[in-house]
Amino acid sequence: MTKNVSILGCTGSIGRQTLEVVEQLPIQVVAMTAGTNVELMVQQCRQFKPELAVMATKEAADRLASELGEGIRVMHGMEGLIAAAEYESADTVVTAVVGMLGLRPTLAAIAKKKRIALANKETLVCAGELVMAAAKEYGAEIIPVDSEHSAIFQCLMGSHGKEEIRRIILTCSGGPFFGKKQSELQHITKAAALKHPNWKMGNKITIDCSTLMNKGLEVIEAMRLYDLPLSQVDVVIHRQSIIHSLVEFRDGAVMAQLGVPDMRVPIRLAMTYPHRVENPAEPLDLFTCGDLTFHKPDEEAFPCLALAKEAALRGGTACAVMNGANEAAVALYLEDRIGFYDIPRLVRGAMDGVPFVEKPDLQQILAADSAARAAVHTLL
Repeated sequence: MTKNVSILGCTGSIGRQTLEVVEQLPIQVVAMTAGTNVELMVQQCRQFKPELAVMATKEAADRLASELGEGIRVMHGMEGLIAAAEYESADTVVTAVVGMLGLRPTLAAIAKKKRIALANKETLVCAGELVMAAAKEYGAEIIPVDSEHSAIFQCLMGSHGKEEIRRIILTCSGGPFFGKKQSELQHITKAAALKHPNWKMGNKITIDCSTLMNKGLEVIEAMRLYDLPLSQVDVVIHRQSIIHSLVEFRDGAVMAQLGVPDMRVPIRLAMTYPHRVENPAEPLDLFTCGDLTFHKPDEEAFPCLALAKEAALRGGTACAVMNGANEAAVALYLEDRIGFYDIPRLVRGAMDGVPFVEKPDLQQILAADSAARAAVHTLL
């Protein structure tokens, strides 16, 4: 069980919920990182009293240091992120930063043999082979925090290897636009896209849920975590978000993990594994949760899912290009500079235009990510 934790991305949705969990457990926060939300970071630092606090920019770090005074070391930028990931007394590192920003700190934490409570799916999407190979080399534990991958992790407890798995079935809420066709989504508003039916998340991941790109990223993440081909990872729309994912075994048995849609449940398990501890939150009530329904995803209305699968099949730098282009396109959408279907259009353009590397190293992956972002702005 975790004793000391470093939280990368403590002011985001997952980071804030991690701190809620930590409050209920005998865990000390020793390092925290944030973007530019100095006001919230000041509050968190005063409450949890970490030894190291990191902000994204020097300006934000200077403001934080001024507010906190002496007693907490303050750093900024990638150097600070890596310092927090490697922090000596931390036995667990929660990687809750958004996007490719989490890759280098995650690799740094793995090299220090930390437990990785992984909430940054882009790390495995873009460099999954490198990350999993490093975890094996250094003996670092990776415990997924995504509700779907935590569900799979739990369903596989006690199994005897991937040869027993017939397929993994990732559940998907379908987002706010389930059942709508392309013609109905052409001019969908940002406000509508940000209204997720079941989960409270940051803006970027909420938009990814509305396009189903988030599920495409999770397909790739599952492939990397469990070393399975695309043919053994399926997606099913489950509107109620009660079944968080399933594993079908070769003998026909299917195991599922059920629970209320509350990210604090998988966060708590990542902190306490291999033990389970009491959770004060309201448990699932089977008599009131309603009917559980299942549907096939519509990849014509939501082409981002198909684009992610295409990148998964191709491998190499294709996933880094796809992910980088999506991050850039979603940022433009959140700025009201493009429409809903411009997101898959720009991702498609980057995937077609950025040179492909079949067996990339870390620098080539980072270069592919940068090239994809540049391609999106060129296409725009």
